[in-house]
Amino acid sequence: MLSESLRHDALASRLMSAEEAASLIRPGSVVGLSGFTRAGDAKAVPAALARRADAAGLGLTLATGASLGHGTDGALAEAGALARRYPFQVDPRLRRAINAGEVLYLDHHLSETADLLRAGHLPRPDVVVIEAVAVHGQGIVPTTSVGNSAAFLEHGPQVIVELNAAQPAALEGVHDIATPAAWGKRLPLGILEPADRVGLPYLPLDPRNILGVVRTEAEDSPAKAEPVDATKAAIAGHLLEFLAREVRQGRLTSSLAPLQAGIGSVANAVLGGFANGPFSRITMYSEVLQDSTFDLIDAGRLVFASGSSITLGQRQDALRDFARYRDRLVLRPQEITNSPEVLRRLGVIALNTALEVDIYGNVNSTHVNGSDMLNGIGGSGDFARNARLSVFVTPSVAKGGALSRIVPMASHVDHGAQDVDVVVTEQGLADLRGLAPRERAERIIGQCMHPDFRPLGRDYFRAACRRGGHAPHLLEEALSWHLRAQQTGSMLPAARRRAG
Repeated sequence: MLSESLRHDALASRLMSAEEAASLIRPGSVVGLSGFTRAGDAKAVPAALARRADAAGLGLTLATGASLGHGTDGALAEAGALARRYPFQVDPRLRRAINAGEVLYLDHHLSETADLLRAGHLPRPDVVVIEAVAVHGQGIVPTTSVGNSAAFLEHGPQVIVELNAAQPAALEGVHDIATPAAWGKRLPLGILEPADRVGLPYLPLDPRNILGVVRTEAEDSPAKAEPVDATKAAIAGHLLEFLAREVRQGRLTSSLAPLQAGIGSVANAVLGGFANGPFSRITMYSEVLQDSTFDLIDAGRLVFASGSSITLGQRQDALRDFARYRDRLVLRPQEITNSPEVLRRLGVIALNTALEVDIYGNVNSTHVNGSDMLNGIGGSGDFARNARLSVFVTPSVAKGGALSRIVPMASHVDHGAQDVDVVVTEQGLADLRGLAPRERAERIIGQCMHPDFRPLGRDYFRAACRRGGHAPHLLEEALSWHLRAQQTGSMLPAARRRAG
């Protein structure tokens, strides 16, 4: 098995343990790790870093593609090993350290990390750790994600390879690694359809840059498998009905347009709803290929999917039988999957999840009560700004109905109203295209806000309109719902809570 995956004779002498590899990483280093949404992440060496006796003094800057699995971010944060982290995370322990100011967190669009590195706006990695299914004289064959790995390797760092025997050998051949030139010298990417390939099936690398090879056998962390409840099913139903109407009106064909869906149970449930919709020969041009991707292939609805990672929950069988799906998939660097140039050319339909939406269609994806980081903006901005159709989905309420996801003013804005075409909750769908702010507010309140909050929303909007303005607000009341929730645990006034 080792001879099949380690195909360069000189590398046999560089086999080492995770602890030996971790000892090669010096304090203050910038470390690049493979991994995108808990898939294809370096696992053994980061865990060994967290166990180091001097971890608290390491002061590492940690860069990835997106989130890591196996509690890696949390272990490194609890060990005090991190000084900085970017560009995306989901770990609750790291989140606490970020919000406490103990770890400095850079939250930026996932399409931009590679260019920020090229331009020197971010420090380039000193050491890169990449999970691989094979390594040979020309480079590294990654596993279930590409993320920023190609960008990290571009600048000649020292490299540690985690050769993971638990990942299927059939992954070899699914990758398409292309590296754009620097700003001002860049040619158009030749991707005209999601299935088009423009690069190599491996990450190019001079083997002399490989410090060590660590053998591992650990599966990716599974995505959280949440059932499709009535709320998620209603959201999916509203969206499918809307898209079917777009087809009837001639704005889309029955194959729609390439789909993108953000990570998470709501987006996965919405995408899964396409298995029962009136659409056929669907394609995807997305970041993350989730369970629903393979469900749609099995249902005969999806003909091809392009992404940067494969992140599975209940569909672990798809990896065990990966050869059956390989010809329908491609994995690319995230600067390609999220490229504004490609997204505009393909006319992607973007489906992303909102933390909260205000009555004018501004979306908060990242900060609770305007201050506390949740996960990060990820790629939602890349897709929302450049999609043919930008859709944001969210349940209308949270915390058992105590909090409204539709609010007078968003406590933080990641996506301006100009980048939001459609808002969907289980209550209904608001098509905002071609509407002025006051028209948008009436539609969002009437179609998307929960009935418990709708009278409050209408009262606020009417009072704001009496004061006037293009997008009328009452500054002294605009965030009163959030303030009430901080003080009482509910956005509902006490009288309405008692009545309920």
